[in-house]
Amino acid sequence: MSDFLPISRADMEARGWYYCDFLLVTGDAYIDHPSFGTAIISRVLEHAGFRVAILSQPDFTSTADFEAMGRPRYAVLINAGNIDSMVAHYTAAKKRRHDDAYTPGGVGGKRPDRAVTVYSMLARRAFPDTPVYIGGIEASLRRFAHYDYWSDQIMPSVLSSSGADGLMFGMSEHAVVELANALKAGKSGADAVRNIRGMAYFTHPGDEIPFESVECPSYEEVLADKAAYARSVMQQYDEADHAHGRALLQRHGRRVLVQNPPALPLTTAEMDAVYGLPYMRTYHPSYEAAGGVPAIQEVRFSIIHNRGCMGACNFCALAFHQGRFIQARSHDSVVREAEQIAAEPDFKGYIHDVGGPTANFRFPGCAKQAEHGLCRDKRCLFPTACKALRADHRDYLALLRRLRAIPGVKKVFVRSGLRYDYMMADDNDEFFLELVRHHISGQLKVAPEHMSDNVLYYMGKPSFDVYRRFKERYERINQRLGKKQYLVPYLMSSHPGATLDDAILLAQYLNEIGYMPEQVQDFYPTPGTLSTAMYYTGLDPRTMKPVYVAKTPEDKAMQRALLQWRRPDKRPIVLAALRKAGREDLIGYGRECLLRPGPDARPGAPRKAPEKKPERKAPPARKKGWAKPKAAKGGKSRKKNTGH
Repeated sequence: MSDFLPISRADMEARGWYYCDFLLVTGDAYIDHPSFGTAIISRVLEHAGFRVAILSQPDFTSTADFEAMGRPRYAVLINAGNIDSMVAHYTAAKKRRHDDAYTPGGVGGKRPDRAVTVYSMLARRAFPDTPVYIGGIEASLRRFAHYDYWSDQIMPSVLSSSGADGLMFGMSEHAVVELANALKAGKSGADAVRNIRGMAYFTHPGDEIPFESVECPSYEEVLADKAAYARSVMQQYDEADHAHGRALLQRHGRRVLVQNPPALPLTTAEMDAVYGLPYMRTYHPSYEAAGGVPAIQEVRFSIIHNRGCMGACNFCALAFHQGRFIQARSHDSVVREAEQIAAEPDFKGYIHDVGGPTANFRFPGCAKQAEHGLCRDKRCLFPTACKALRADHRDYLALLRRLRAIPGVKKVFVRSGLRYDYMMADDNDEFFLELVRHHISGQLKVAPEHMSDNVLYYMGKPSFDVYRRFKERYERINQRLGKKQYLVPYLMSSHPGATLDDAILLAQYLNEIGYMPEQVQDFYPTPGTLSTAMYYTGLDPRTMKPVYVAKTPEDKAMQRALLQWRRPDKRPIVLAALRKAGREDLIGYGRECLLRPGPDARPGAPRKAPEKKPERKAPPARKKGWAKPKAAKGGKSRKKNTGH
């Protein structure tokens, strides 16, 4: 049936349903597009023969919206949406956001804080005898005892706070169908998930674990000891592999949290099947009166061709959620979706993106990964590209060429994040040339994040020299092709390990190249990442050695302001930062200086409100020999997205 899934009791009855098998509750508006986890899970279950109804952004102050849908036959499935509800609601400075791109009309406040927990409690009250299972990125990243940035404390597994029967972590197509079949066969609660990879549940000490297992520090231990927390996070990463990952146990009081081994990756045929399901590719029409759902604009004419990221930056949730193993769709599958896009009435000829977590990965890093998994003690691209790495863009290039040839397609862009270090590991310039010639619209955005090798080490990123060489290569190719296109770097301030001296080094580099970012992303400690463990513990989980962390508002403001040193409103903070670091040499008239001298630049000078200048009818004539200052090259910063 080519239609949206039911979102109300009336919708179910219109289909001749008097019940649903699964009620899928989500913190997002209902968007039936394969960029959204709710759409994928609901369509996968539908394809497996189950009746699924969607309860989108229910009233979280009562059970009325739950009860109106009726008790599902098998279970309530819950996610917070494509973005963690706390990230959706708060900035890195813990200030409340006023909008929400995943809500009709972009209005904020339509989902609760800690949505998975709140919805689970409401489901329990509405349907006391019905199993509740949680999933999505909010549940996935909180599956163990974790540091919660917003409350600044260690919290137990979200399975404990929500009271759910089980938790699906990572990408859950396999797990959700296995769970559905187990429930259909008469199993219930935690018993239904014990043998399913990609699931977590609570049991009691001494109960049989059907997989080889290992135990990490308990909730009580990590609550009392930061070193124990750092060790637990490292164990979680070590076991997050489909090939060698074991069940991981963590005691919570008298119960034991069991995380089964990760789900097996989807094969190419399985990914093709998932992305070939009958998605409507837009938001539910009931949202039209509110102005639609803004989040669709980023993805409606975009295509996801892969999953996983072997880059595994320490601050990114992808390694813990999707994993490092690369999975990809076939060319035919991607082309079919592009043809479907090209046939839409309002398609203007531009495919906005062909990517995924990282655009230019099409296969695992090396031949052994499918059978033996990814290395525990080293990474594919950090600190340098592994000698065994297969850096080859020919398959991706062939895919882009096929997409460019589709009738009605004028341009195919690549915007979802290229790993420039992976490109530099490929000696063949063919992909680089065609990328610059065909797939960029004036600027290319990449993510060096910083230029201090000290900071990049803690980020799990390659040396800045790799970015410098990439930039030079990019400029040479543009010159060779007669194009004037810019390189826009994404940058991050206050990451663990970043000192004030590191921030000054970055400001000096930006001054040298004549670029000041319009926006800067502060490090955001989201649950589950290695960088968040560094932020909380002051220890690097990889080595257990101390790491500097900028935590005070003053230190974070200084690092942020140094990246935007030219802004007049940042001058007092930049001045204070330079004084604190003993770098008054950067206050002056030389090209290397960040600030020009002024009354406030003298040590101990009293602060004085600027005098109001009289209006001038015309600007003074420019003196001979003065050069007009060059405008800073710029571009918009990345949009916040923690993945789905």
